[in-house]
Amino acid sequence: MPVAEIIAIGTELLLGEIQDTNTKHLARTLRDKGIDIFRATLVGDNSTRIANLIREAATRSDIILTTGGLGPTVDDPTREAAALAMGVQAEFNPDLWQQVEARFQRMGRLPTENNRRQAFLPRGARVIENPVGTAPAFFGMVGQALLVCLPGVPREMEFLLENAVLPLLEERFNLNETIHAIVLHCAGVGESQVDEWIGDLETSHNPTVGLLAHPGIVDIRITAKAASLAEADQMIATTAGKIRERVGSAIFGQDADTLESVTAALLQVHHLTLNLAVEDQQIPLAGRLNKAGATPVEIVPFEPLDFDSYLTSMQQAICKNGSSVGLCVATTHQEQEKRSQLKIALITRDAIYTDFRQYGGPEGNFPVWASNYSLNFLRVKLLKLTTDKE
Repeated sequence: MPVAEIIAIGTELLLGEIQDTNTKHLARTLRDKGIDIFRATLVGDNSTRIANLIREAATRSDIILTTGGLGPTVDDPTREAAALAMGVQAEFNPDLWQQVEARFQRMGRLPTENNRRQAFLPRGARVIENPVGTAPAFFGMVGQALLVCLPGVPREMEFLLENAVLPLLEERFNLNETIHAIVLHCAGVGESQVDEWIGDLETSHNPTVGLLAHPGIVDIRITAKAASLAEADQMIATTAGKIRERVGSAIFGQDADTLESVTAALLQVHHLTLNLAVEDQQIPLAGRLNKAGATPVEIVPFEPLDFDSYLTSMQQAICKNGSSVGLCVATTHQEQEKRSQLKIALITRDAIYTDFRQYGGPEGNFPVWASNYSLNFLRVKLLKLTTDKE
C-alpha cells in the first residue's frame, strides 16, 4: 500500500490569515482509497524550503501532493521549487500557454504577461489541465516518488483531485484497498475514564482506536484498512460492538450526530415542550437546541431566587402543563480559585432531578463545556423516561 505526504504551500497559512482546508480534504479522500498518510506540512512561499521538503518527503513516501503556489505572481514558487527538487530546469511550454490563453478567453479576459509564468514546467513534468481555473497543475518524479502539484484554490484542487489525480494514482499504484473510519461520541465521562474502559483496544493495529477530547465530549475514532468497504465496515462493527458494551449509554451518537440533535429527537419522541432557564447567557443551550429542531423550546427568565425555591416555583408552573419539562442551569464563578460551578436541574411534574459539577479547565471553554454537560444531563434523563415507559 502506498504512503503519501501532503505539503500545503502559502505564507498566508503560516500567518493564520486563512485556514488550510485542502489538507483535510486530501487526507480524507486518500484515506478512502487506502493510501496511508504519515505526515502533512505547512510551508511558506520560499522555493528553497519547499524544494528541501519535497526531497525529504521523497525519501520516505511514494506520493507527494502539494497545494498552492501555482498562481502567476512572484510569490507563487511551486513550479521553481518542484524543478529544484527534481534536479531539472523549468521550461516554457507553448501548448500549456495556449491552454492558459484559452481559459482566459472563455472568461472573456486577456492574460497578462505575468500569466506566462504559469506556462513554465519542470523539464519532464506532465500537465494536468485545469478546466475550472487558470492555474495548470502538473506531476513528475522525484527519485522514486510521484510528485503532484495542485492549485491552492479549494474548488480547483478538489475537482482536479477527483477527475485527474485519483485516476492517475489508481493506475500507477493499483489501489485495491480502502481505509474507512467512524467516530463514536461520548459525554458525561472524561477521557481518562474512557481510556480505562477501552485502553486494550487502543493498542490494536487494524482496526486502530484513538481518543480525542473536547469540552464535555470524548470522541472514539475506529479506523479499519481492508480490501473492500464492506470488509472494513465489518471490522469496525466488531470493534464498535465491544466499545459500546463497555462504555454503554455514555455513547450518545456516531459521526454526524450531535448532543443537541440526539436530545432534540428525544424531546420529540416524548412530545415534550422544554422550558429552559439559563443563568449565564453565554451558555448556548437554546440556540443549539433550536438549530437542531427541538420544538418547542420556551425560554424562561432565570429569577434571582434561592435555587431550590426557584425549582419549586418552576415545577408548579410545569404541573399546569403536562406536556412540559423544565431545565434549569445555574452557574457560579470563583475568580481567585479559577474554578466554576455548574448546577443543573430537570423538573417534571413528578420529580426534580439535580446535578452539580465543578469545572477547572480553561475559562474560555466553560460555556461549551457547560452546554454539553447540561445537554447530556437532559439526554440521560429523557432516556430513563423512555426506559420506564417500555
